[in-house]
Amino acid sequence: MSDAPPEHSQDVLDRPVRLLAIGGSTRPESTTERALAMVAEGARTAGADVEVMSGRELMLPIYDTETSHRAEGARRLVDAVRRADGLVIVSPGYHGAISGLIKNALDYFEDLAADPRPYLHGMAVGCVAVADGWQAAVTTLHQIRQVAHALRGWPTPLGVAVNSGADRLLSADTHDARQLHMVGEQVVQFARMYRLIEGA
Repeated sequence: MSDAPPEHSQDVLDRPVRLLAIGGSTRPESTTERALAMVAEGARTAGADVEVMSGRELMLPIYDTETSHRAEGARRLVDAVRRADGLVIVSPGYHGAISGLIKNALDYFEDLAADPRPYLHGMAVGCVAVADGWQAAVTTLHQIRQVAHALRGWPTPLGVAVNSGADRLLSADTHDARQLHMVGEQVVQFARMYRLIEGA
């Protein structure tokens, strides 16, 4: 644990948390993108600076381990992860699994392997899955958490599975909306705690 003096610790806490939120689908205004926006709103309310990359911004070439050439969008994504203190991943459930769009974006995180902070080491990861039915939503959420673990991230205690068939995301007063806000808040809270411990 850091032996930083209290005034330094306060400076560490006062700096805004930088959060990257990725997710969505190729369909504009999809339920997945609405869920992503609600998590981002929760993080902003908790004081974070949030960058959102969603939908067609994540339509990247298939990740290729045999070349170092990267499309501009892929470089933007990896650089955004490098800048972030926390991450949110929101994926639709396609056939009971993470969508190809989101999984391919996550594969690009391999480019972080040799960084001083490899992969998502020490980073809180908020995990949300959206699907038409509980079975696909829950299995997809489980997969997102597994990927976060594999990348050395720390999934937040709360992960949210949203049943889009119930279409309950239309109001900010719904149970789903409150839970999505809480995921954003938990990412910010963890990032602040980790930053204080590291004295960074």
